Amino acid sequence: MKHFLSPAAVLATLLCSPAIAFAQIPDAAARDRIVVSTPWLAQHVGDRDLILLHVGNKDTYDAGHIAGARHVDFRTTLAAGEGAANGLTLEMLPADVLHDRLAALGISNTSHVVVYQSDDAWTQSTRVMLTLDYAGLPRVAWLDGGLKAWVNAGQALSTETPAGRVGTLSPLTLRTIVVDADFVKAHLATPSFAIVDARATAFYDGTRTGGRAPNEHKTGHIAGALNAPFDSFTSADVRLKPSEEIAAVFAKAGVKPGDTVIGYCHIGQQATAMLFAARTLGYRVLLYDGSFEDWSKRNLPVEKNK
Repeated sequence: MKHFLSPAAVLATLLCSPAIAFAQIPDAAARDRIVVSTPWLAQHVGDRDLILLHVGNKDTYDAGHIAGARHVDFRTTLAAGEGAANGLTLEMLPADVLHDRLAALGISNTSHVVVYQSDDAWTQSTRVMLTLDYAGLPRVAWLDGGLKAWVNAGQALSTETPAGRVGTLSPLTLRTIVVDADFVKAHLATPSFAIVDARATAFYDGTRTGGRAPNEHKTGHIAGALNAPFDSFTSADVRLKPSEEIAAVFAKAGVKPGDTVIGYCHIGQQATAMLFAARTLGYRVLLYDGSFEDWSKRNLPVEKNK
């Protein structure tokens, strides 16, 4: 069972958070805390506490990965996929299960975890990033440009799978960054909260409908939501755009400095990319896990753009 806090409890936590009061756009320090470059990783790849997580297809991993990296299938390793208890496509794991999965990847209390994507699929890697943040891990970063950037920089790959080892990890203290439909409904018109749809604009506008037969989603978006498509924040080679360009996307969408960004998408994957971009600017972020799939199943109000 997932551990959702009540809307009142999450709100109390947020209002006590320094991130709300002091978030600035853009905040270079925020980006530096959660993004690392290929040159940085090349200098630290042998560090004792470094844990590398390769997120992407197993075939790509087997063909060549950064030495020492462990393969992560984001839907089966660190998430409850299809057939989960609530019948949703993608959900956070219970805390005890998530703890054991993280420890099985070699993650310990002292680990510095670096996540990188392969196959140009950055939303998978950002889902892992948000999951690690949700788990309360203190030192987690994302490799800008992922495997392609590493290769383009002339760095070597390995086909050897590292020996398995279980990390020494304390029981998780989950961060209050995952919310449910009740929380979203309670904050549709709350000042300093921005509900942001990270899907492509065609889905937001209602010119396309998400989901798969026979379980198509509703057409349109959560009433009052803003739109900042997940693919607005990276270049074609899956590198983060400059902070000023990322900030401009959020400003155009209507997100204000200091807002708490509540993100959703189809199933809770693409939203994590948008939320990761928001974190690089210093925004406080929350994920509506289950996202529009859950909203549609509950038959909650939507609207279309005319």
